[in-house]
Amino acid sequence: MKRVSSVWIALLGVLIGVLAMLSVQKCEDNRRMFRTKDIDWRKLNLVLQSLEQNYVDTLPRKDMTDAAIEAALGALDPHSVYLPPADLEQTETELAGNFDGIGIQFNVPNDTAIVLEVIPGGPSEKIGLQPGDRILRVDDKTIAGVKCPQDSMVRLMRGPSGTKVTITILRDGTVTPFEITRGRIPVNSVDASFMVNDTTGYIRVGKFARTTYAEVLKAASLLKAGGMKELILDLRDNSGGFFDQALYICDLFLPKGALIVYLEGRNRPRHDYRASGRGILRDMGLKVLINEGSASSSEIVAGAIQDNDRGTIIGRRSFGKGLVQEPLYFTDGSGLRITVARYHTPSGRCIQKPYGDDEKYAYDLYYRYRDGEMTEADSIKIDRSQVFHTVGGREVYGGGGIVPDVFVPIDTTRATPFYLACNKKATAMRFASAWFDGHKAELQAIDDYDALQAYLDRAGLESAFLAFAKKRDGLAPRDAAEWNADRLYMITSVRALVGRYSKLGDAAFYHIWLATDNVFRAATQQ
Repeated sequence: MKRVSSVWIALLGVLIGVLAMLSVQKCEDNRRMFRTKDIDWRKLNLVLQSLEQNYVDTLPRKDMTDAAIEAALGALDPHSVYLPPADLEQTETELAGNFDGIGIQFNVPNDTAIVLEVIPGGPSEKIGLQPGDRILRVDDKTIAGVKCPQDSMVRLMRGPSGTKVTITILRDGTVTPFEITRGRIPVNSVDASFMVNDTTGYIRVGKFARTTYAEVLKAASLLKAGGMKELILDLRDNSGGFFDQALYICDLFLPKGALIVYLEGRNRPRHDYRASGRGILRDMGLKVLINEGSASSSEIVAGAIQDNDRGTIIGRRSFGKGLVQEPLYFTDGSGLRITVARYHTPSGRCIQKPYGDDEKYAYDLYYRYRDGEMTEADSIKIDRSQVFHTVGGREVYGGGGIVPDVFVPIDTTRATPFYLACNKKATAMRFASAWFDGHKAELQAIDDYDALQAYLDRAGLESAFLAFAKKRDGLAPRDAAEWNADRLYMITSVRALVGRYSKLGDAAFYHIWLATDNVFRAATQQ
């Protein structure tokens, strides 16, 4: 028995030794793994644990968490961001295609919100609000004459459907409170659509929201029925939005099988998106307007049209955002937008501009002005090491936005002292509001563009505006030469702003204002 016990003891000793060696090896492997791979994440947890156990005061855990997330994402690209609950809600609302509110559009030219438009069928129309109404209070909070920020006014008026808010209005010298039950309000992506002439249509898309394709399809169908043979699609200052809406818009124009865009990232294998060939505008002449404010989904559309040689891109170099974000939501109402891939135009371009230098990225548009790119085509910075080709063999370049086929410089002729002073004081906007106060019935009866033009022609707006500018703001042209230089731009702006108070709304504004737009003019002359 003693010999058997000794054997087992010996075997047990050998086994313990082997296990000890394996344990030591495993610990060494773990230490090596932490050193080489996970130590940075582990360090962050250790720092937070140490603060929790040792810091002198109570920790503001929420603030620390938000700051840590923002700092971590700040080490990545400019478009991977953390959105606190309020910011996330605003972002989602802007792109949803609708929101809960009272259903008005307003401007604040004189520290007082003035209703520009009452959305048809919305809560404000049902309760009797009218264009030209001055908003004095929202519930018990005064917002007129107290320098209340416009975004604060919006937040006060918005709220969940079914809740009530009291809007106190000044109309024709009478102060009246209106109790309004908030409801679901549509948000339009198409700012304006109309026929420029017998054969040319115009559609301005302000953003890519959930309803953008449906809105563009409806507008294009109406224009096509009205004789449209060519479309001017205006994507200027459109900063993007939903990726799928850009695909649907491209599908309107491209032949079956044409590549629209492809996505690729470290954890996202390449995925191609192609046209179905069922779009109703496949044979329509097409010109796309872009500028330095056209980004993301706008650049997907412009790049697809350019690389497929489907239309002419006109304007100035686009923003240069070629990164794709996916959302991540947290239960506290906050969320992340994480860059997961780059998108490439059909020719293979990634048009994302460099972002290693945070300051240069943030002030990119300033550098474009400084370096002359806004006024001279030869000053556009092109990375000639990234050469690609359209389906027709034309050279195009990657590395920083879509370079237009036809460059149109920024208009620098509107720089007289009188013009600049009027812009600074919003004189034209305030004149239009005052004009509407005295001619409300006439303007609100107009629902036809030709009738509006006839009304504006006989209204005597030029002399009335000059008298208003001198009396209200103490402004006047120095001489006849200065007014001759300003007249076209100033009076066109005045006519557009007054026309906006008609039933035609923004469609009237853009239709009139585009007469002085050199990019639009270039499109009509191509």
